[in-house]
Amino acid sequence: MIGSDGTQIGILQSRQALDMAREEGLDLVMVSPQAVPPVCRIIDHGRFKYDQEKLNKENKKKKQQEMKTVKMRPGTAPHDLNILVRNATKFLAEGNKVKVSCQFRAREITHPEIGLKKMQAVAEQLAEVGIVERAPALDGKFMIMILIPKPVKEGKKNAKAQDAQDSGEAIQDNGLGEDHAT
Repeated sequence: MIGSDGTQIGILQSRQALDMAREEGLDLVMVSPQAVPPVCRIIDHGRFKYDQEKLNKENKKKKQQEMKTVKMRPGTAPHDLNILVRNATKFLAEGNKVKVSCQFRAREITHPEIGLKKMQAVAEQLAEVGIVERAPALDGKFMIMILIPKPVKEGKKNAKAQDAQDSGEAIQDNGLGEDHAT
């Protein structure tokens, strides 16, 4: 039995534990029913549920993908496009979505095909790490394309897990307290 302040009270009968919880105006919750004897705790169950829901919401927010943006113009030089592709590759590798936007100024808007060619070139270079979720589309003065990271294949996941497992293995001794000879 664990008290409301976190101190260990000891082994009690269920009736005594319930009476203690009622005296404090709190609830008696079974934390570990498989243990012998079962472990119970005196807590405010409503507050406990509220804290758990709040924690779950925070975890969901952390798991959501971020939207990273890389910007260019129709006159962007090839070298600058390579830097843009390198940044987008890094963002996709981190598991974030990437929004590629091409801004048209003044008379550039009369030739959207130039921006479209640049966007398609970026999409081709990022084909290994990302998938086009939304094809390039003109939206006012901007042409926008959205990329998402490619899903990781199972074979690669298992290989990484296997490498991590292999690197963590310890050399077993031969029972005499001595290490194996290499």
